[in-house]
Formats: sequence, structure tokens, C-alpha cells
Amino acid sequence: MGQKGFFFNMELCIACKACQIACKDKNDLDVGILFREVKEYEGGKFPNPWLYFISMACNHCANPACVKACPTGACNKRKEDGIVVINKEKCVGCRKCVKACPYGQPKYLGSEVKKSGKCDMCIDLLEKGEEPACVSACATRALQAGELQDLKKYNGVSEVKGLPSSKITNPSLVIKPKKCALK
Repeated sequence: MGQKGFFFNMELCIACKACQIACKDKNDLDVGILFREVKEYEGGKFPNPWLYFISMACNHCANPACVKACPTGACNKRKEDGIVVINKEKCVGCRKCVKACPYGQPKYLGSEVKKSGKCDMCIDLLEKGEEPACVSACATRALQAGELQDLKKYNGVSEVKGLPSSKITNPSLVIKPKKCALK
């Protein structure tokens, strides 16, 4: 197996947030914590305004900043599929992974848990041959998950306006952008 990743078709996203809700529900996250979030970007001036949405979670980067920042080895990249995970047993809740990620993806899970957490691509579902919860919930099929090499067939990009440079971490993300989103 190779590197797993996400494909996001910006042209199909209607910002219904079903992916965000499915992820929050699947991971039983507290109020205010999201492992996947739909963000809105707008700009331009009359008569040429523009608007687009990005559904963003952990990008399971080739060079994950969170893994490099973690002092305990709790945050690591699985060799078999490239999915970046956080081992809750090893996590000491120092939040270095949270601060290091340019995409703002690992989240501190609060004063009761005192650990960091993030999208793990629903490994439990993948192992059963199912899709991640966010992908299954997407009514317009704007979101897909799979082998990064296969997702590259969509000839997308890995950065758009609003996202950090892909050169920082080399995200496992393919985006079919709207023209207004290109840098």
C-alpha cells in the first residue's frame, strides 16, 4: 500500500457541512472541537466577487510538522499507509503538535482529556473496507479518500488561496479548485 490521502472537489461542495458533522459525531468531539471543518473564503469586488469552500482535516502530510514537533513520539506516521496518528497513551498534552501544524489540524481535546487528537482517516472503518465518515456523509461526493497516487488522476492541486504553501509539509491532498481559488 502507498500513501493514503483526500481528494476534494471544490466545484461540487455546497458547504452543507455534513462531512464536518459526521466526523464530529464519529469521534464524539466536545463542543468547539472539529477534526474536519468546512471553511468559507470570499473576496473580489463588484462586479466580480468570488466565493468558495474548503473541507479540511488532517492532510496526512509526507513531511508532517506535527510528528517532528512531538517530543514523546505519540504523533507518528504509519509506514503501511502514511496516515498520521496520535497515540493517546504516549501523548502528554504538551500541544506542540497543535502549534506546529500549518493547517491547524491537531486539536487539544480539553481540560478533562488533556491530550491532543486529530483526524486518523477513520482507520477503523478503512480496515473494514469502508470509507471515512466524512466521505460517506458527503451528499455531493465532493470528498473522497484513497491512495494518493490514484487521487492524482483528477489533476488537482495541493494548495489554493487560504491554505499554507504545500512546500512546508507536502500534504496528501488533491483539490479540484474553482478558478477563483488558484493562487
